[in-house]
Amino acid sequence: MTSETKERIADINKGIIPEGYKKTKVGIVPVEWEVEQIGKYLVEYKEKSTENNQYPVLTSSRKGLMLQTDYFKDRQVTTENNTGYNIIPYGYLTFRSRTDDGRFVFNKNTIIDKGIISYFYPVFSFKKKVNTTFMLELLNFSIYHRFMPFVEGTAQQVLSLKKLGNLIYAIPPFPEQQKIAEILSTQDKLIELQEKKIEQLKELKKAYLQKMFPQKGSKYPELRFKGFTDPWEQYKFSEVFTILQNNTLSRAELSDSGCGYTVHYGDVLIKYGETLNATSEQLPCISSESVLSKFKASFLQDGDIIIADTAEDETVGKCTEICEIQGKSIVSGLHTIPCRPQCKFASGYLGYYMNSGAYHDQLLPLMQGTKVTSVSKSALQGTSLKAPDSTDEQERISRCFSALDNLITLHQRKSEQEKQKKKALMQLLLTGKVRCI
Repeated sequence: MTSETKERIADINKGIIPEGYKKTKVGIVPVEWEVEQIGKYLVEYKEKSTENNQYPVLTSSRKGLMLQTDYFKDRQVTTENNTGYNIIPYGYLTFRSRTDDGRFVFNKNTIIDKGIISYFYPVFSFKKKVNTTFMLELLNFSIYHRFMPFVEGTAQQVLSLKKLGNLIYAIPPFPEQQKIAEILSTQDKLIELQEKKIEQLKELKKAYLQKMFPQKGSKYPELRFKGFTDPWEQYKFSEVFTILQNNTLSRAELSDSGCGYTVHYGDVLIKYGETLNATSEQLPCISSESVLSKFKASFLQDGDIIIADTAEDETVGKCTEICEIQGKSIVSGLHTIPCRPQCKFASGYLGYYMNSGAYHDQLLPLMQGTKVTSVSKSALQGTSLKAPDSTDEQERISRCFSALDNLITLHQRKSEQEKQKKKALMQLLLTGKVRCI
C-alpha cells in the first residue's frame, strides 16, 4: 500500500474528502460510484416447485448454500411436502428472510443446476450492469444497522426482498466491480484451501482413531508402529480408575478470576480436545475459597480423565485428559466424572483412546434419556479399556495424534488469518478507500 493510499484512507476516516471523492448518504466514496437503492439492480425469481421433491432441497446457512441432507446429516426434514417451494437455479442468490439475532446471510447457488428452498428464502439475481459476486460480497459486508430500518418484527425479525431493495449502496463502475470480485474470490480460494486441508487432516485423524486401537473382540490394532507385535491387554474400568469428586457449580456461578479453577462439561463437549493443557487454556474460575477447599482431596493431577456424563446427543462420554497443571488448584465440574488412573500410562494415551470408537462405542447401549442423554458412573464401571504393555508404544501413539492435532491447529490459524485478511480487504475495497483501477 502506497503512502498516498494510506494518507487517503486516513483522511476519509477523519471525514476529510480527498480529491476524486464525494460525500454521500453512505459516506465518502469515489465520484464515479453511483449511490442507488439496491432495488434498481435486483430481480426477483418467482418460479415455484409443482411437485414434491421436484429438485434437491437446499438450506441457506451461515456456512453457505448446502444440500439439506448434508446440513442435517441425513435427517432431511422437508421431504413430506415441499410442493410450492422456491426454485433456485445455478448462479442465483437467496437468504433466510427471518433472523433471531439480527444477522442476514446471503448465499449463491454454485452447487447444483436447480434446487428448491423454503418460501422463507427469497430467490433473486441482479441485472447485467452489476457483477453478481461483487453484489453478494457487498450484501454480506453490510452490518446490521444498515438493515435495521427495514426489518419488521421484534422477537423474530423479518427482511423481505422488497424491503431489501430499499437499501442504499455506493456501486462502482462495472469494470471495477469485476476487479473487486476477482480479488475477493481469490481470497476465498485461499480460505477454501485451508479449510480443505483442515477437513483432510480431520478425516485422517478419524481413520487413525479407527485403525490404531483394537476393535471389539480383538487384541491387535489394524495399524501399528514397526517393532511392536505383542497383544494388547484388556482392563476393567474399575481396575484402571478411581473416581474423584466433582463440584456442582453452574456456569453462572463461575467467574473469570478466583482462587481455583474448574473444568466445565460444556467445554469438554465442545471446546477441549482429547487433551487439555491447563497452562495454555483459559479455565473458568471458582471465586470462593470455602467452596474450593471442600474439594481439596479431588484436585486434579496430570493424567486425570474428565468425562462429560451429559449431552444432547451421543457425544455423551466425550472426555479430555488434563496435563500441565503446574500446581494449579483445579476441580472437575458439574456433569463430569473425574477419573484418576491407578497405573502408569503414557501422557495423552488415555485421552485419545477413550475418545476413539474402540472405547466410546461401548457407551452407546449404556446411554439413558431422550432430549438429554446421560451415562452413569456405575455404567462406566462395566466398560473395558485396552492398552499395549509397552508405554513406549503408548507414547508413540499419543505423539502421532498430537502431531495431527498440531497440524490441524496450524491450518485453523492460517484459515483465520486469511479470513481476517479478507475482512480487511472488504473494508477497503467495498468502500472505495482502495481503488481497483
